Amino acid sequence: QVQLVESGGGLVQAGGSLRLSCAASVRTFSSYAMGWFRQAPGKEREFVAVIRWSTYYADSVKGRFTISRDNAKNTVYLQMNSLKPEDTAVYYCASVYGGRATPWNDFEYQYWGQGTQVTVSS
Repeated sequence: QVQLVESGGGLVQAGGSLRLSCAASVRTFSSYAMGWFRQAPGKEREFVAVIRWSTYYADSVKGRFTISRDNAKNTVYLQMNSLKPEDTAVYYCASVYGGRATPWNDFEYQYWGQGTQVTVSS
């Protein structure tokens, strides 16, 4: 069983930055695709970014968000710059072993964290 623990959420003004972290309890962390999703109130969960050996981003965050990983620390990061009020959501970390290199559908993921709230004020 893989456990994922997110941290780093909070309240920030529009134009500001936050960095989310997700620590994974798994032995072969480097073999997992690690994704970030988000869910705003009243909306469906949506893909944000994924990393395995390469990265892939949703169009809505491309150029503003950067996903990275530190395999020695079993941790994936999401650096969020130029934040907008529409980025407000609960952000979830997810992982999957195997499958496509950069999956972007939530049903492709095996494990999920509990989520961390990001609120961007205007």
